[in-house]
Amino acid sequence: MKNVCSCLLILCMVFFASCSNESADGVIPEGGNPDPDIPENTATTPCDFDLTGVTPNQTLVIDCVLDLEGQTVNLPANVTLQFDKGDIINGTLNFAVGGKIDGRLLSSKLNLEGDVTLIDPTFKFYALRWELIEGRTTSDIALENTAILEKVMFLTKELGATTCTVDKLDAYFEVTKVTSTTSNQNFYTSLEAVNIPSDFSLKMTDNTHLRIFPGEPETKGGAILAVRDAENITITGGTLHGDRDQRIYSPSDDGLEGSHLFHIHSGRNIVLDGIRFEEGSKGSITIYSFGFSFNPDYNPTTNVTIKNCVFKDSRRMAIALTDGRDIVIEGNTFINSGQPSSNSDGGEVGYAINIEPDRYRDENGVLKERQKVFNVLIKGNTESGSRGGFVTLTIGQDLTVEDNNIGSRVVYSLVSGVRVVNNRFKAVDKATESWAIFAAGSGETVFNNEISGNTIEGYSLGIVTGSYDTYVHTNTIKECGAGIQISQAFKARIHDNDINVTKNGIQSTNTYADEIEIIGNKVTSESFHVYFAQLNNKEEHKTHTMVLEGNTFINTRKVSFSNTTGITFQNNEITGGIEIGNTSNTLIMGNTIRPNESDGIRLYGTHAGISIMNNTIYEPTGAERYVCIKNTSETPGAITDSGNTCTAN
Repeated sequence: MKNVCSCLLILCMVFFASCSNESADGVIPEGGNPDPDIPENTATTPCDFDLTGVTPNQTLVIDCVLDLEGQTVNLPANVTLQFDKGDIINGTLNFAVGGKIDGRLLSSKLNLEGDVTLIDPTFKFYALRWELIEGRTTSDIALENTAILEKVMFLTKELGATTCTVDKLDAYFEVTKVTSTTSNQNFYTSLEAVNIPSDFSLKMTDNTHLRIFPGEPETKGGAILAVRDAENITITGGTLHGDRDQRIYSPSDDGLEGSHLFHIHSGRNIVLDGIRFEEGSKGSITIYSFGFSFNPDYNPTTNVTIKNCVFKDSRRMAIALTDGRDIVIEGNTFINSGQPSSNSDGGEVGYAINIEPDRYRDENGVLKERQKVFNVLIKGNTESGSRGGFVTLTIGQDLTVEDNNIGSRVVYSLVSGVRVVNNRFKAVDKATESWAIFAAGSGETVFNNEISGNTIEGYSLGIVTGSYDTYVHTNTIKECGAGIQISQAFKARIHDNDINVTKNGIQSTNTYADEIEIIGNKVTSESFHVYFAQLNNKEEHKTHTMVLEGNTFINTRKVSFSNTTGITFQNNEITGGIEIGNTSNTLIMGNTIRPNESDGIRLYGTHAGISIMNNTIYEPTGAERYVCIKNTSETPGAITDSGNTCTAN
């Protein structure tokens, strides 16, 4: 039961017809040839009654056209107006308590006042009844479209509607202009978009096409739909079309010009389901909040689900998340994010999903988080063709990337509680030239991150760990160049991975790493099983350690350590040999070595603090020049050789 403000819109089908064929400057010739959705109001016969004699508790069936002739009609208590193909036009109905009306009688020609609700909480929107102009049009008319669609949703919500359905609709919306009439003329994207009210559902179909009216050069905002400080909202179906290949970019564009298609600005309990997003010129969806996390006015976005959607040809990125918690991105399809188009470059970032809240250190060095992102699940999605990659997790806590089909890459950096688990990576196009997963970032906010259970296929490099406290385990890396690369990593655990690659199985070169465990892996390589060179060879890294234990190296390739410090290599099974050159603080112990095309253990160059102990070495089978242990070191006194056996095959 609501008091309802007048809806001051006037429907004029003749005006619609002329404007939809507008040819003045600024007209957009896109949008196809709209096929308007025809309302159910098919009656044309004028009513032979008026409403002056209506009594309390009466129900009237409207099966004709009732013209109020500009008058306001006061209705008594508990009057119900039912629909039977008729219409009420040109006036105002003022209901006393308990009024009810069928939503099919609403239009821009009827104003409602008083205490009235809809008979059915599901309202169907028809453009023809609300003066919303479809097809090609001007900026001014597209601006009216924006106001109309938003007003209808808020109007019907006030009348008790919980759902607005839209079927055939193909229209432009101007959302890049300031409409405020106050002294504050700042542009707020989420305010100028078509806002959706709280406790409301918008249901669209495959016939629904909402298009952004192309922004002017240098504009960096705009969105067709928005949730702004609202809650309990569901949006399903439809296609949102961006202006990526229609707008004009300025010569000075830094990759940030353009508009999104949907803004979630301090939304709570929001569901986006089965929407198609195409050609967003700045991206498709952005999620953020009012206020800074350390201030009392902070109003965080909470509990958002984006599922079963398609994101195609988004410039920059498909989804940008800068502030929010309890976010689920599930079952979506991402196609060609950040790729160039005929009218634009790909913009900056180039990832399908970018999680990047803002933070800084104050003058005392204290970390301050303006924005926060945590508890995010990215699951069951399919991605291909992204210029940069599928997901970049720049800053945040408790972020999970799980069970996705990925054609490009995933990277994380200044994060904690990240889980990249049980995904299927299969490189598509240029992704074959790069890595699948990159664990980057260091500092006190980087810890407890996991990469596990993934299948990685077709990349030049499988996994890079260059971070702190990364647990890389039970991944399968096959048909790639190199398997796992270690670079500037600390406290990394690399356990129980299955690696079958054409280049090095596990590699670390020209870098440093400390407290690294490489345990229980199975490696087949066509180059080196393990290749460490120029590792920890600077004075400041001389106490760093790396342990390789319990691994199985399948074929006859070598394990190579050169110019390295701090290696412990123990209890491994090797089909192949080990070569050690110019190393220090190295222990080779308890391994079973079955060389073929090499010596069992070969030492060369200069060494310091090398122990070769209790290894079982089988006589090499490849050539007579190969031996179990070959020591040509220039510093034989620096090598301890004890308890090793040379066993005949």
